[in-house]
Amino acid sequence: MKLVHQINVAFALALVLVLSVTAVVIHYVLLDHFIQTQKEDLKTMGSQMVASIQLNKSELYPIEELKPALTAMATSSTADVEAVFTDTSGNTIHILAPNQISTVNINSAISVSTPSTLQSISSGTDKRYITDINVTPKGTLTLYTPVSKVKAIEQALLGRLLIVFCTAGAFMLLFSLYITKKLIHPLMKLRSELKKVKDRHFSEVHLIKAGGEIGAVAQSVYDMAGELNRFNHVQKQFFQNASHELKTPLMSISGYAEGIKDGIFEGEQVQKGLDIIMSESGRLKRLVTEMTLLAKLDSEEDVFQTTDVCLKELLTETVERMNPIVVKRGLTLHISYDDQELLLIHADKDKLLQALLNVISNATRYANHHIYIHAITNQGRIELTISDDGAGISEDLLPYLFHRFVKGKDGESGLGLAISRAIVERCGGCITAENRRESGAIITLGLPIAAST
Repeated sequence: MKLVHQINVAFALALVLVLSVTAVVIHYVLLDHFIQTQKEDLKTMGSQMVASIQLNKSELYPIEELKPALTAMATSSTADVEAVFTDTSGNTIHILAPNQISTVNINSAISVSTPSTLQSISSGTDKRYITDINVTPKGTLTLYTPVSKVKAIEQALLGRLLIVFCTAGAFMLLFSLYITKKLIHPLMKLRSELKKVKDRHFSEVHLIKAGGEIGAVAQSVYDMAGELNRFNHVQKQFFQNASHELKTPLMSISGYAEGIKDGIFEGEQVQKGLDIIMSESGRLKRLVTEMTLLAKLDSEEDVFQTTDVCLKELLTETVERMNPIVVKRGLTLHISYDDQELLLIHADKDKLLQALLNVISNATRYANHHIYIHAITNQGRIELTISDDGAGISEDLLPYLFHRFVKGKDGESGLGLAISRAIVERCGGCITAENRRESGAIITLGLPIAAST
């Protein structure tokens, strides 16, 4: 059974159960209320009739004294009321309803044998009647009315209430069907979009318009599909670029090796060929090493060993390693820190050192005269900026600068900045790039400060 049908059936059963319980409760509440009201009416009527008998000191037969009281109470009673009067001699007189009292005459009223029904009513033991017993000096007055007539009134009112409840229940059921359809319909669409994700048709996934939590889930699915589509595209591009980057040095190595073997190259050309083979072999080795490192950073957890690293010591070691290249290219490296001398970062020292070497090495290829390294603390993070006075980064290249195999004009493998981004992100930080207003590029590394012990 579909989810929408399950919800509708469950709601319908719950609605029927609630209405049934409500009807039963209302039935007993109304019945009890009407019975109590009728008892109060009988008690009031009986008190007035007893007062009339006690105030009348004549020797009239009691029925003539009861007639005015019965007539006065006829319009106030919620059901037909009858009476049984038993005098002190044990004679019982059955008095009909007030609208028939005029047929009773004192001269024609004689003592009659009371049936067993009247005896049970006058004693209050017959549960089919509501009774009120009053004792007077001239005898016992018992007022009674059938419970069935009270039940008829209660059932008539209950029937009207049930019609109202059923109508309201029908409207509630129709409303629940509308709400259920409104909630389930986006879920059905979302299921079809998830099926596209399952079938790897990421570009065909559409955003489902919905509100609340369903809308948030739909947005997450859409974003996930977009990210998977981008990753799928990057993965394909990676293999294409990797095959191209690997093919170039392999072709050089293979060509010179075959030329030397076949005797095509002689004398100095052989040495030159061997140098190219060594150079391309080294380039191929670096490329494979960088690709392997990227794969490990993406998939392996134990490749990253974090400790508390002193930023000043890390930058000092970085400058020492980069100093030969900086001097060779006639550049000047400037380092400045925030007021705090001791800045600690929780990271893998060797990996972060490699990330800094990649960024600064990239800066040395484009700087004209100066490279600036500045470290500050900002909102609980360390911001390390590396800038140069070169021509800057192409606006077309800037959004993809940290992607794999994205190379600038004088770039090498196109993996250095991608490795730097992977390392910084594994440290819990972020890396961004932009152009300076004056000239040149600026790369910012945001790293979390190590927790103080």
